[in-house]
Amino acid sequence: MWLWYFWIYSFLGYLLEKVFAKVTHAAQQGRKCFLLLPLCPVYGLGMLAVLALPPVCQEGLWLILWGGLAATAVEYAVHWAYDTVLHVRFWDYSRVWGNLHGRVCLPFTAAWGVLTALAVRWVQPGVEALAARVPGEVTCLCLLVFTADALMSARLLWVTGDVELLRADMG
Repeated sequence: MWLWYFWIYSFLGYLLEKVFAKVTHAAQQGRKCFLLLPLCPVYGLGMLAVLALPPVCQEGLWLILWGGLAATAVEYAVHWAYDTVLHVRFWDYSRVWGNLHGRVCLPFTAAWGVLTALAVRWVQPGVEALAARVPGEVTCLCLLVFTADALMSARLLWVTGDVELLRADMG
């Protein structure tokens, strides 16, 4: 089930990126993610971290605080890994107030807190029900496709260092 949570929230993150780019009239309308598939793994990993929080951290306003901090910690770690291992940057908050090395910033920490609280309360029950219905064979097939995409994307970035190759709009 956790694998499906990761994929579903990675896809929802991809959609959120598209909506955010349109609403803010961003110059770069393409995706800001690692995979060729319409998935942004940082969102999936962030939600896994939030869902793994102890129950006491998932109550009331604590969920906003701890959800924002957990998602921000994941965002920092993923940015650091992309930068260190693949020598690429998919986002840069260096011009945003309250940033830490351009990897994370306070305004987005607050946004992640609210978004993760909403997701845990209103989205997760549907995600849980959906993930529970997926046959094992489908999970295995999706895992093969996901793994192939991750390996190809990593290789492409390792060789070229060009994130723009992954930003092309696939549809």
